Amino acid sequence: MDPCVQFSVFLANKPGAFTRVFRELAKAKVNVTALTMMDSVEHGVLRMIVSDPKLARTVFSQLNIPVTETEVLAVTLPNKPGAAADLCDRLSAKRINIAYMYCTGGVRGRNTVVVVRVPNIQKAIKAINSTRTPRRDMKIKLRRPTTRKKKRIK
Repeated sequence: MDPCVQFSVFLANKPGAFTRVFRELAKAKVNVTALTMMDSVEHGVLRMIVSDPKLARTVFSQLNIPVTETEVLAVTLPNKPGAAADLCDRLSAKRINIAYMYCTGGVRGRNTVVVVRVPNIQKAIKAINSTRTPRRDMKIKLRRPTTRKKKRIK
C-alpha cells in the first residue's frame, strides 16, 4: 500500500484525444498502471497512475492539456469476492470517507490494485493495517449448499 500521484487529465470528448495522450506517454516510456475515465458531453476526465510521474508531467506540459494532480492511495488486494468489502469496512469503521475508487484489471486468483481517494491518507493507512476487522463475515468462506438425499418411500 503506497500513497501515489494520480493525474486527472481533461480531454475534449472527440475521436483521437486518448490516442494523442497514450501515444506521447508511450514515446516517453511512461507506463500507465491504473486508469479510469469519467465523461460528459463537453469533455472527459482521465484519471491515471503512471510509472514515472516526473516524466509524465513533462509529457502533459508538452501536450498543453489541462492536468491536475491528487495524492491517492494504491492498495494491493487479493482478486477475490469480499476483498473490496473488507477494505471499505476498515475505512468506514474509522469514519474515513471514500471520495472515489477504481481498480486495475487483476488476474483471477492473484492480486489487483485498488486506487482510493480519501481525505487523510495516513489515517487510512492506519485503518487498513489494523489487525482488528470490524466485521467477522468477511472471514467466512463461501460454501455451496448441501443437497439432502430424499428418503425413499416403500
